Amino acid sequence: MTSLPEKLAETFRSAGVKSAYGDPVQIDGVTLIPVALSYYGFGGGDAGEGGAVGSGGGGGGVSLPIGAYVKSGGTARFEPNVIALLAVGVPFLLVAGRALARIIRALKK
Repeated sequence: MTSLPEKLAETFRSAGVKSAYGDPVQIDGVTLIPVALSYYGFGGGDAGEGGAVGSGGGGGGVSLPIGAYVKSGGTARFEPNVIALLAVGVPFLLVAGRALARIIRALKK
C-alpha cells in the first residue's frame, strides 16, 4: 500500500508547465498558446490520540486564465485576459484600500 504523499506526487508529477501553458492552437494562420496561473494545496491529518483512530485529507487547485501568447508571422506577443485581471485586481484593491485606511487611522492616534 502506498502512502498519501506518494500517491499525490505520482498524480501531480506533470502538473507544472502543462497546467500553466496549454497546447498551441492554430486559427487562421495565427498560433495561440493559452497561459494560466495555477496552484494547488493539500492537507492531511491523523487523530490517533485518546483511543480514537482516524485520518483524513483533502486538496484542491485553482487555474486562472491570464492570457495567451499570440504568434503571427515572425512576431510573438502576450495578450492579457482583461476580465481575469479585473477579477483578481478588484478584490486586491479593496483589501489594500481597507488595510491602508486602518494604517492611517492607527497612525493618527
